[in-house]
Amino acid sequence: MEEAIGFFRAFETWIYLLLGLGGLIYIRKFIVAWQDLRGATFGLERESAQARLNQSASVLVLVLTMTLTEFILVSFIAPAMPGTSALPTPTLNLLATPTIPLPPGTQQASPVETAVSPSLAETLPTVSSGCIPGEIEIVIPQNGEEIRGVVPVVGSANIPNFGFYKFEIKGLGEPAWLTIQAGNVPIANGKLGDWDTSRLSPGEYQLALVVVDNEAKPSEPCIVQVRITSPPDVTPGP
Repeated sequence: MEEAIGFFRAFETWIYLLLGLGGLIYIRKFIVAWQDLRGATFGLERESAQARLNQSASVLVLVLTMTLTEFILVSFIAPAMPGTSALPTPTLNLLATPTIPLPPGTQQASPVETAVSPSLAETLPTVSSGCIPGEIEIVIPQNGEEIRGVVPVVGSANIPNFGFYKFEIKGLGEPAWLTIQAGNVPIANGKLGDWDTSRLSPGEYQLALVVVDNEAKPSEPCIVQVRITSPPDVTPGP
């Protein structure tokens, strides 16, 4: 099951393109058949036009159903299956380094222990300019934070003409973003969802929040960069 959902997620763009192309072709056929049906004067002509009209309508319903299925699989079902969210291990320097507290002025409200290593601090990008306080914003996790396990994502997705929001992640240096979760209710300074990092390899990742309006126009992403760490070693008791 995870392999099948992983396929639909990996080829999401191509699937939408093919379904869109097929939809356009059969919309044209539907229109032509409808015009032929209205202009038909003989019984055989009307039967032929009606058959083509019914066939086009059936295919359009099928294309719409497949498009909705793809959207539900990628946006809602796949994020609930952590095995489909794993990214290739990025090539990073994972040598242990001392950590220092986050600098003063950085928000400290995270329930996850927060620390920034010197090596990460030197290359840490500033938060994306797409972040707008109260509208498109990630408060937790913070830029530069070390995280592990299930991490609550807190912030805002509350723009005018709100449509929906989604989370995307990628390993540092990876070219493609991967959608892991979506929501269709606007949130102002609240919990947007949970990010299960337990299936990801330790390393540096970027988390992006994209808010889409009701005309399907996406916002510029609000991006934070974090480091996923390994779970602590558990020493068995005596």
